[in-house]
Amino acid sequence: MLGAKPVASPMVPTDRLQLTSGTLFADGSAYRQIVGSLQYLHFMRPDIAFAVNKLSQFMHKPTDIHWMAVKRVLRYLAGTKDRGIFLRRNNTIALHAFSDADWRGNKDDYTSTGAYIIYLGTHPVAWSSKKQKSVSRSSTEAEYRAVADTASELCWVVSLLHELGLKSVTQPVIYCDNVGATYLAANPIFHSRMKHVAFDYHFIRELVQSGFLRVAHVSTKDQLADALTKPVSRSLLNVNLSKIGLSSGRPS
Repeated sequence: MLGAKPVASPMVPTDRLQLTSGTLFADGSAYRQIVGSLQYLHFMRPDIAFAVNKLSQFMHKPTDIHWMAVKRVLRYLAGTKDRGIFLRRNNTIALHAFSDADWRGNKDDYTSTGAYIIYLGTHPVAWSSKKQKSVSRSSTEAEYRAVADTASELCWVVSLLHELGLKSVTQPVIYCDNVGATYLAANPIFHSRMKHVAFDYHFIRELVQSGFLRVAHVSTKDQLADALTKPVSRSLLNVNLSKIGLSSGRPS
């Protein structure tokens, strides 16, 4: 694949891969080997996080369509080998995160994909794109679960920074583009309308009320985690990459 023609995005925006897409692929071990390697690479490349998350769901029964999708990711990487995260020396010690969810985006079982990106100053330091374990009854519920996962990871990052002797100078903020999920994180009365949500997700309210965390609304067009929840167009991907913090070589 080193000499393959590069493509501008890791996935086709109109593709919604399913377990039944295509015919059974003959060499399942090759599929699993490549996707397993991509799982390590995505620790440095948030732009392929969703693609790797999606392709990992077909490890047990890959098809020819899934194999073509894997090769597209490799073609994308071949054309973006110089892309990475540039760490600046004068970065600030302040935490904030973007949280998003694609409601019922999985057409096999109608689960949602939750994603987050956590920033230390201007540097992305942690990110995730993951299929949620249960079906959400509303977009607010899916977004709220994503915020809960983000808050859990944010607590771990804060704990790690404290062990390293670094303390965040500002209150961490999670930016969510769903108004209902934002209200749900801070308003106890609003919880009466979401009794079906698992209790362990409501720990966000305690973090907000204690002053440890703040959940704020952000416009969908400014939601940096959007590209980690679904395939996006080439133009939107390029806009998001610069905002996320990925650059080609050392910035001037």
